[in-house]
Amino acid sequence: MFGRLGSTRDVSESRRILTTIAELIATLSSGLFTGASIYINLVEHPARMQTGIRPALAEFAPSYHRATVTQVSLAVAGFLSALIAWRFRSDVRWLIGGGLLVSVVPFTALVILPTNKRLLDPATANDLDLAEKLLTRWGRLHAVRSVLSLASLLTFLLLLTRRRG
Repeated sequence: MFGRLGSTRDVSESRRILTTIAELIATLSSGLFTGASIYINLVEHPARMQTGIRPALAEFAPSYHRATVTQVSLAVAGFLSALIAWRFRSDVRWLIGGGLLVSVVPFTALVILPTNKRLLDPATANDLDLAEKLLTRWGRLHAVRSVLSLASLLTFLLLLTRRRG
């Protein structure tokens, strides 16, 4: 009546569904990360800078802390999903796209974090010229994250388009 559970066809269908879900989660995570990152570069950070250096510096800390959890979660979820897609599709381009997305994490830790720490240091508020230089530098460094995540998103979209088209 129920047929054989665990048949080759059932396993194959389950694997296909899991792969499709992984591909979609990778693409969605990358898209959300990219959108947020580009928004920060094109809207939030320029608006922050227009308020003046002291208010921009004051706004940086809460914005930074809130964005950190969201962006790390999206980068890791996107990478892990891309890893699953790569494993089941045997298409290294999923791994490349996931690698581009998750590369923002070590880039942030190694390259941006020293600037973040200086911006979060209360002593920086006493040197507005330094604060302005650091905020400007931060904006340029953050743009690298936008480029990396956009490259990841375009890779995933290309893979989905080719697979479905």
